[in-house]
Amino acid sequence: MFPLVLQITERELKPGGAGIPVSEKNKKEYIERMVKWRIERGVAQQTESLVRGFYEVVDVRLVSVFDARELELVIAGTAEIDLADWRNNTEYRGGYHDNHIVIRWFWAAVERFNNEQRLRLLQFVTGTSSIPYEGFASLRGSNGPRRFCVEKWGKITSLPRAHTCFNRLDLPPYPSFSMLYEKLVTAVEETSTFDGC
Repeated sequence: MFPLVLQITERELKPGGAGIPVSEKNKKEYIERMVKWRIERGVAQQTESLVRGFYEVVDVRLVSVFDARELELVIAGTAEIDLADWRNNTEYRGGYHDNHIVIRWFWAAVERFNNEQRLRLLQFVTGTSSIPYEGFASLRGSNGPRRFCVEKWGKITSLPRAHTCFNRLDLPPYPSFSMLYEKLVTAVEETSTFDGC
C-alpha cells in the first residue's frame, strides 16, 4: 500500500489577496470569490473539453450568431410547460403562500404568457429553459435538488430579480395585477435584474 501524500496549495482569489486579511468589511466579497472559485475549479476542465468537442462537430461561425439563451433553445428545443406541475412544485417564502393575492396574480400572468415567455421566465429564474424529464419536482440548483421558489422582496418600484443558484424569484408585493404583469415582463425580457446567487 502506498502512503497518501496530501499537498496543500494556496490560490489567491484576487490579485494581492494573500496579503489582505478577511474582515467584516470584506467578508461578503471573500465568500463570493471562494464560492465562485470552488464551483469553477470543479468544472473548468470538463467545460473546456466539452467546448472543444462541440466545436469539432459544429463550426464556431455557425453558432456565434446566437446568444446563450437562443443557443440553448436551438440545441435542446422547446418544451410545452405544464403549468399545473410548475405550480404544484413551487414553494413560497417571506409571507407569500399559494392563495396570496400577489401569487394568484403571478400565476395569472404566467398563464397569460405564451410558451416562449414561460420558457424565458424559467430561464430568468433558474438559468435554463430546460425542464427536467421528471418535471418541476426534479429541478436542481447549484447544490442539488431545489424547487422553484417565489419570495416576497423589495419595494413596488423594484423589478423582480432572480437568484439562479437557488431557483428563486424575488417578487415585490405589487398592488395590482397590471403592475405585476408589466414589471414581470420587463424583468424577464430585459434580464437586467439578475442577482446571481
